[in-house]
Amino acid sequence: MANTRNGRPSQVFRNLNSKVASIPMVLTASVVFVGGTIWTVVHSFTNSKLLPRLNFVGLDQYERLWNSNKWLISIENLFIYGVLTLIFSLVIGFVLAALLDQKIRFEDTFRTIFLYPFALSFIVTGLVWQWILNPDFGIQAVVRGLGWTSFNFDPLYNQDIVIYGILIAGLWQGTGLVMCLMLAGLRGIDEDIWKATRVDGIPMWKTYLFIVIPMMRPVFVTTLVIIASGIVRVYDLVVAQTSGGPGIASEVPAKYVYDAMFLSQNLGQGFAASTMMLVTVLIVIVPWAYLEFGRRRHRG
Repeated sequence: MANTRNGRPSQVFRNLNSKVASIPMVLTASVVFVGGTIWTVVHSFTNSKLLPRLNFVGLDQYERLWNSNKWLISIENLFIYGVLTLIFSLVIGFVLAALLDQKIRFEDTFRTIFLYPFALSFIVTGLVWQWILNPDFGIQAVVRGLGWTSFNFDPLYNQDIVIYGILIAGLWQGTGLVMCLMLAGLRGIDEDIWKATRVDGIPMWKTYLFIVIPMMRPVFVTTLVIIASGIVRVYDLVVAQTSGGPGIASEVPAKYVYDAMFLSQNLGQGFAASTMMLVTVLIVIVPWAYLEFGRRRHRG
């Protein structure tokens, strides 16, 4: 019989069936994810080529990585894409959510329209926007056909602004999800708060800025983590739209890893790049974990 204290079962045996049922999942996560991560990090210090082998070369792969112009360009592109994606997706998503929160007519229809792009794969989104941004039959061709023959809009063919063409496709697909997350947060605000602000004569923009947004901090933090994790892993959009071109102007870290491992057959270099991406993810996850769980523990 389980030990009891004050007539209650001990914490160890509470919800025992659910704990036993979770054992396969825990073992799978431990072996596949944790084990695979450790395996990747270890082999990033080797000179593995076509096949992995434990021939350690120290930090040679990392030195070669950070001396690669292709890797440096991919990091720069990821930074530009990431910062602008975070800013625009949060702003646009929140504004759309605030508009839908006004109990407008056909709200369900508008919500479906805005969220629909998220249901598409990134490959489909990339191909669609590759056609839209194509200067021969996309936006540029349509505008020139209307009489503005000097109009130029070909971001995917200009190495100076190609990353912004990819950004447009990313925002089109991901903003709908941000809108839904923000709308759920807004619907969680007590109606009495809105009534009190109207009685006090507080302008709506001040209500959102100084009352509503601070109350939605958990929603914003969770949304930031979701967006950031997607930014670090961006690959499909780039492959579908530009394949890293023109030249290497639109390279991103995930594509660098794929090219190193499967095209150049340099597993050690791919593992080193993967490890740097892991470090980037940890930089995002650790502050989020502290904000979500550390403060709760301190308050408790």
